[in-house]
Amino acid sequence: MHDPFFLPPVPWLSAAVQPFADRFGLPSLPLHIHEVLAGAALYSVIYYPISPLLSKLLLPDHYLKLSYNSRLNWDTHVVSLVQSVLINGLAIWVMIYDEERKQMNLEERVWGYTGAAGLVQSLAAGYFVWDLVVTSLHVEVFGLGTLAHAIAALIVYMLGYRPFVNYYGCIFILWELSTPFLNIHWFLDKLSMTGTRLQLYNGILLLFSFFACRLVYGTYQSVRVFSDVVATINRHPSLEKRESSLMYFATEASTVPVWLGAMYLASNLTLNFLNFYWFNKMVRAVRRRFVPAEQTKVSADDNPAIISGISKTSAPRRRRA
Repeated sequence: MHDPFFLPPVPWLSAAVQPFADRFGLPSLPLHIHEVLAGAALYSVIYYPISPLLSKLLLPDHYLKLSYNSRLNWDTHVVSLVQSVLINGLAIWVMIYDEERKQMNLEERVWGYTGAAGLVQSLAAGYFVWDLVVTSLHVEVFGLGTLAHAIAALIVYMLGYRPFVNYYGCIFILWELSTPFLNIHWFLDKLSMTGTRLQLYNGILLLFSFFACRLVYGTYQSVRVFSDVVATINRHPSLEKRESSLMYFATEASTVPVWLGAMYLASNLTLNFLNFYWFNKMVRAVRRRFVPAEQTKVSADDNPAIISGISKTSAPRRRRA
């Protein structure tokens, strides 16, 4: 499927980034650099001034009472909520309607490319460009760990422009189907609605979506990508497959070096481990919000920061309050 973005590549911008793409082996980046920057600009405008203005207008009694650091967290949660809804909707749409992507075989899943999947990857990369800038400007609030995560996530997404496992980009974006509920849970805490029926129903949806999308579907897809990457390490795409339009960027010299396969597999395995770890924390935190106050009091595990920290396992992240 062709790239459905409403703007075509900008010639001067593509030319400007071409030396960088050539230097680091990212041939599809010039076709999508305008989308990366457009995504970063969109999230920046939502972060400021849209989120502060709307929050002051709609929730003045809550937003205006927040400290400076808490307002920063609030605004980043607004960006994360918008971004997660946008990127999940786009990924699902591409998976349904991109017929070329559906027909990819082993080599095409590793080295193949479609413009639509490239758009999903680029908007995700744009989020991490924005995230890196905001975290760098407020590192005293978000911490060095958050800054390191933003850098690492952006690097991983940039490697997709080799292209590399372009097919799986949309799939692993769906880990974020639980993120809207995660953000709503955080906002309900800040709006003094902890323990309400609304938070209970949202908590059920949060746990179900996290379990289904990350632990079940995500683990299954991780096994699939492990199999594909291991099968193609130090291999070259066949001549027959290189003639396919889906292998436009593949050459006789294309391969999956050991360092790339090892880095990708290690990152994926780490994220899967964190998914199980955070799910256990989420269950405990959500349950304790609905235990009668006389039986227990909120502990460190109940702090919204724990729920927020779950997002550090992948692309959109929430910060500590």
